[in-house]
Amino acid sequence: MLLMVGLLAAELHMGHPGVRSWLPYVLLMPLGVVLLVWLGRVRVAVDADGPGARELRAGPAHLPVSQIGRVDVVTGEAKREALGPQLDPEAFVLHRPWVGPVVRIEVIDPDDPTPYWVVSTRRPEELLAALR
Repeated sequence: MLLMVGLLAAELHMGHPGVRSWLPYVLLMPLGVVLLVWLGRVRVAVDADGPGARELRAGPAHLPVSQIGRVDVVTGEAKREALGPQLDPEAFVLHRPWVGPVVRIEVIDPDDPTPYWVVSTRRPEELLAALR
């Protein structure tokens, strides 16, 4: 994204001396950064839909807390393994590479084909506490 914005600013810069030469960079680069941050935001939270009905929301997906089994925080080399060779093709994955830890959430619903979720979060301990 930043490379595309830089190229667009360079095209607008070509042939314009003075103030107009650096103006595209000043205007377009921050706009590109804001757009990247906005596109990279994904909400991971435990919400209450009604009386006694709580559910985990991760981006567009949701899972009732009553259907959640074991929950583990995975970091470092174990994260690479969990997202690589050990990953089940039917698992729900919401991974953002710039976020360190992931949380592996077992789904105990027998009617759900998804065996578990793997969700990136900056505050895994808070998510674990909210799921308990």
